[in-house]
Amino acid sequence: MNRKLCAAVAATIATATASMPAQAQGACDREMLQGIADDWVSAIEQGTMMTMDLGEWVEYNENFKLGSLGGFLDKPREVDWHLALLDTTTCQVFVESVMLDEERPIVAATQLSNGFFGVGPFDNIVTDEGDWLFDAEATYEYARREDWSDIPEGERATREELIAAADAYLDLFNDPTVEVPWGEPCARLEGGVYTGRGEPTDSCNVGVPEGVELKNRRYVVDEVKGAVNVLLAFGENSRPDSHTFRVEDGKLRYIHTVTQCEEENCGFPPFAEMLANNPDMQPPYAALDE
Repeated sequence: MNRKLCAAVAATIATATASMPAQAQGACDREMLQGIADDWVSAIEQGTMMTMDLGEWVEYNENFKLGSLGGFLDKPREVDWHLALLDTTTCQVFVESVMLDEERPIVAATQLSNGFFGVGPFDNIVTDEGDWLFDAEATYEYARREDWSDIPEGERATREELIAAADAYLDLFNDPTVEVPWGEPCARLEGGVYTGRGEPTDSCNVGVPEGVELKNRRYVVDEVKGAVNVLLAFGENSRPDSHTFRVEDGKLRYIHTVTQCEEENCGFPPFAEMLANNPDMQPPYAALDE
């Protein structure tokens, strides 16, 4: 190998190493990732990015468009409920958060990475009034009653198994022959709509649209919680969408969906009208406490 080629290879290796996530360089663990998740929640609650150890150049995408992190963190907002997934393989964090802000209630689904120089980039799906089945109060009430605690060590699915379970559900939208590992009970939280009623027969197998391709999937996998989040482009309109799955004993237990719409309720009738025609879409909270 000549001297110029050696130099080129060395430079390539150095560049690749510098751009690798911290985990690839042996510096990423659950404690560190939990700190990033906590800092993100704190940033929302304080309305400032200064709570975070940001990289020198931070890319922030909101609803799949380049945006301003400071524009999202424009004021303090209490985070009334949140779920954090920690991916030590890719050094990424996912946080689903509900803010019952009187002025602007928000449900957000956020993937953020920890790179060589600090936290970033951010991919943030932000939903509010008029987005798909949006009801922040209902999302809060249903989500806070669920059990997303750690899976006992000997019962955890592998990373590959978790992704396969998520992909099976997502592939079903475009291929009705896919076998999905449905669990029973299973509860699906889609915006403010919930399939759980506190019964052992609760099911997530309540139908999905057909002929819809879910593209550009990006995964954050937490084996300890038996969970995987997928950010994706939904259908021909490429709507910003987040699907989060909890898997227990190889079967789906919980599914959360957060979808941002360009038009009210993604072109369907207003959610209030849908709910008036079918109030069973929101089962009583008290039934879930029994």
